[in-house]
Amino acid sequence: MSHGARVIRTGVSSGGATAPPATTAASSSAGSDAELVDGAYFRSCAGMLKVAQMISLLVGFISVHNSAWTNYSAYSYFQIVSMCDLVMILFFYVIHIFRIYRKLTCVSWPLAEFLHYLIGTILLLIASIVAASKSYNMSGLVAGATFGFLATILCILSIWSSYKVSCITQSTSK
Repeated sequence: MSHGARVIRTGVSSGGATAPPATTAASSSAGSDAELVDGAYFRSCAGMLKVAQMISLLVGFISVHNSAWTNYSAYSYFQIVSMCDLVMILFFYVIHIFRIYRKLTCVSWPLAEFLHYLIGTILLLIASIVAASKSYNMSGLVAGATFGFLATILCILSIWSSYKVSCITQSTSK
């Protein structure tokens, strides 16, 4: 059973010059493949964007949940959409943190993430508009709708970045 070609980096160049000791870039790049958690994703723009989305969705959910409701169906819809979106963003965050996308190659992860953000952002925008229109100047409901709009803007940024990864890079690589 073939697992594909692997590149093995050595410390010696083709010119015959010796490399620095084994604790340099050669060993750190080999160690990064063996690590369980991708520490660079924590500090990347996409990772921080996902954390900001999760925080804004959670704050919006808590704001709506702890305020007095005037329209049960509007706010329950907002809560359902915000929690489903939060769970899916957390799912993709875990996929990237633990590098699961390398082991499950049967799924096109950039396309799956793009479709999730596309559908989730549309639903979140609708839920935020409904929550804002039914808030009747109650501060908790207005705050929940505001954080819903903030999460919508952050999700639009993720749509653009995942579109660039899944569509533009595939079309230029042909």
